[in-house]
Formats: sequence, C-alpha cells, structure tokens
Amino acid sequence: MSSDVDEQAAADASRRWVADMVIGLNLCPFARKVHDSGRVRYAVTPAADVDALLAALEAELKALVAAPRSEIETTLLIHPRALPDFDEYLDFLPETDRLLRRLGLRGVVQIVSFHPDYQFADTPADAVENYTNRSPHPMLHLLREDSISEVTGDPDALAAIPERNIETLRGLGTAAVLARLRAAVRPPSTTP
Repeated sequence: MSSDVDEQAAADASRRWVADMVIGLNLCPFARKVHDSGRVRYAVTPAADVDALLAALEAELKALVAAPRSEIETTLLIHPRALPDFDEYLDFLPETDRLLRRLGLRGVVQIVSFHPDYQFADTPADAVENYTNRSPHPMLHLLREDSISEVTGDPDALAAIPERNIETLRGLGTAAVLARLRAAVRPPSTTP
C-alpha cells in the first residue's frame, strides 16, 4: 500500500465493513450490540513497519484495558501501511502474543487477525471462507476476554460460529460476497 493512505478513509471503510459484512451477514453475533452502542474504537495507525506497529499495538492495548467498558468495549487497530503482504502479516502475529504476555494481558485481551488477503491454512486463495477474515485493510481486533465470556454462555454455540460463517458465505457464493465487500468498502456516492 502506498504511504498516502487517507487514515479517515481507512477508518470509514472499516466501519462500513463491520456494519455491512460482519454485522450484516451476522459473522459475529456479538458485534451488533457493541457497534450500535458506539463502543468500538476504530484506531488507524500511521505505522509503516513492525516496530512502529508494535508500539501502536502496545498503546492501544493499554488504552483498552484502562478504559471503562461502558466507553470502549473493543478496538480495531487498522494499519493500512504496515504489513500489506499477508505472509509478512502472518509472520508478525506471534509478536502480538509475546506483547500480550510481556504486558501481563494474556487471558485479559485476545487479538484476532484480519487482512485483505487472509487465507486459512489448507484453503485455496479464492476459497469463499477466507472472506470471514478479509477486511479492507490489515487490522488487529483487540477483544476483551471478559466480553467473550459474558456473551457466550454456551461454549458449543461459540465453537459453531466459524462453521456457520463458512456455510453462510458458501450459500452466498464468491461473486455475491465479493460484490458485498466491494460495496461495503466503497465510499458512499455523492451523486443522486
């Protein structure tokens, strides 16, 4: 990605993606309540390398745990300039776990990964199920573990979400999912 990424545009595209894809397709059944109450923080970092991204991640992790849940329930750390290559992104993810451990936040915050080129192991690049984790820009979802515990009284129901999401996307088909994704990340038209 170029260094001239508009940070506001990146945040706006991510908001539309959450509303239209994540909530609209019910890929995360817990997202609507948090989204509708305005407790999702969309943080766009200008970080362009791993060290800067780790510093931004550390700052966002500390801000999340310091904030009351009534104000910020979860954070999406959007990093459009850092790690645009998916393989490099994957290589970076263990660093996030090391950072959680160093900060004493393992078991307190969970980090979920999203990327425009997300590909699950053992799936072809064009497999529709990859779109459950494909986002407009590379991002890290910082999720409070307490939030997950409170809304998931049934561990079996939680474990069934990924398979249900795959079925949803397969039912729509790749062309429909791509059209929906493109519409979600495209800025609204200003023409009548």
